[in-house]
Amino acid sequence: MMESLLVANRGEIARRVIRTARRLGVRTVAVHSDLDADLPFVREADEAVPIGAATSYRDAETILAAAERTGARAVHPGYGFLSENAGFARGVQAAGLVWVGPDPDVIELMGDKIRARNTVAAAGAPVAPGTPDPVTGGAEAVAAATHIGYPIMVKAAAGGGGMGMAVAADPDELRKHITAVRDFAERMFGDPGILLERYYPDARHVEVQILGLADGTVVALGDRNCSVQRRNQKLVEETPSPGLDADLRERMHAVAVQIGKAVGYRNAGTVECLVHGEPGDQDFVFLEMNTRLQVEHPVTEEVWGIDLVEQQLRVAAGLPPSADPATLRPRGHAVEFRVNAEDPVRFLPGPGAITAWSEPSGDGVRVDAGYAEGTTVTPAYDSLMAKLVVHADDRDAALERARAALAAFVVQGPKHNLPFFEELLREPAFADGSYTTTIVTRLRNRR
Repeated sequence: MMESLLVANRGEIARRVIRTARRLGVRTVAVHSDLDADLPFVREADEAVPIGAATSYRDAETILAAAERTGARAVHPGYGFLSENAGFARGVQAAGLVWVGPDPDVIELMGDKIRARNTVAAAGAPVAPGTPDPVTGGAEAVAAATHIGYPIMVKAAAGGGGMGMAVAADPDELRKHITAVRDFAERMFGDPGILLERYYPDARHVEVQILGLADGTVVALGDRNCSVQRRNQKLVEETPSPGLDADLRERMHAVAVQIGKAVGYRNAGTVECLVHGEPGDQDFVFLEMNTRLQVEHPVTEEVWGIDLVEQQLRVAAGLPPSADPATLRPRGHAVEFRVNAEDPVRFLPGPGAITAWSEPSGDGVRVDAGYAEGTTVTPAYDSLMAKLVVHADDRDAALERARAALAAFVVQGPKHNLPFFEELLREPAFADGSYTTTIVTRLRNRR
């Protein structure tokens, strides 16, 4: 195991990585912007390095300089920021440090949605009808759409995190979205390439957690339903996914492992899919691969009884996992709620100083928080304040535990979405597990 680790992130994920590293006896180094100087992760690290501006978490040179100055021997990128930046990963390795993540070439390959789609299709994974090459013009897109069929999803090939996406129902909408997404992609990602794919309007967003071990083995650690979304970004995740046929689940896990093996995957990663059809007549298509730890990894940890951050560190150090994956068995059901500083109706950001903060506790209740009373949520970063995770013997018990935990969670100062989760738990389609990616829109259309 490496003796020291720099965490190139902030908030709850930095705190999460620091917690596991401390348990393993690894010295931790936090980097923090001026805005984050008072956050808990800064205090909890063994050493903290100020890096200045709010945007510094994306400054590879600044972070590498901090690693050199503090003698850190490894870098964990968390999620977001530089976590899927192949150039940063190569920089870490070039500096003689251990990169806690997959090979930079794999990050680069799977970060390009078109190359990723073509690669997994060649490996035998099902993909939606779409374009095998980048599309940049409206006429070209309309011609392709005649073969793909409407509705059609317009995606920035280099995009991620739900950004750079739009749905077109006809040629006029397609031309409009091509221009908007192309311009956005050029501005945000430096790549105007666009992928067109068939859009499934009433599907389930289901992902499979994989772990590529140091010896080349790839294993699947269950699936997660991430269909509760606003603006293509997740709000609630649960495992195991309700409403999946047993044979479909088995096929999805097998395909995820197959993809991992095809690209030589090492470390933690996630294969995301869309499941369409009703139980008894379901199928799935590959959506994308996230070459990092997911925000929603705690639900997998609770059900599978494994610390995924620990496994990431062990794989990066060339060590075997802490337990034989073949002996692991899922236990019960877990649900995660992303507690964001946003209003619970329109989901618009509502940052501010936290004047009261009280977390629920008890059996089967876990809170991974990035903030505390007396700290401030700023508009400079994502609105995520904490993740509430509940675990119980079955789904009904987990949802009952969630109701009590949500009622006990106190946040005052910034706006927050706790009332939305209470509303969601009253929705019959969520309660019975039949919900799809349209559930948030349907709830809001009733108002």
